[in-house]
Amino acid sequence: MPQHSDTSSDTGPDDGALPPFAEAVLDLTERIPPGRVMTYGDVAEYLGQGGPRQVGRVMSLYGGGVPWWRVIRADGRPLPGHEHRALPEYRAEGTPLREVGGEPRVDLRRARWDGA
Repeated sequence: MPQHSDTSSDTGPDDGALPPFAEAVLDLTERIPPGRVMTYGDVAEYLGQGGPRQVGRVMSLYGGGVPWWRVIRADGRPLPGHEHRALPEYRAEGTPLREVGGEPRVDLRRARWDGA
């Protein structure tokens, strides 16, 4: 399992330990199978704490060492500004995609993972 050590002094304890919620988000993200996704809201609901924004914040601060492309927006679009990195990952993993208005999105009906 990758180490989650990319912390900064203004976001966590000085000892490099992650906040428990961040650790839970990252651990769940690592468990999402290749080709499957969860939305930010799905992650929060599964963990029973936080919300989509809090999950997004954790992913933006600490998510570089986990398969971040598997946690997506509720509309199925890749994270804005990271499409060029996410789309090759989706294609390599066989994540179901669909075209909406000429742009690729994850097909949530087929790709969503419930954590089971």
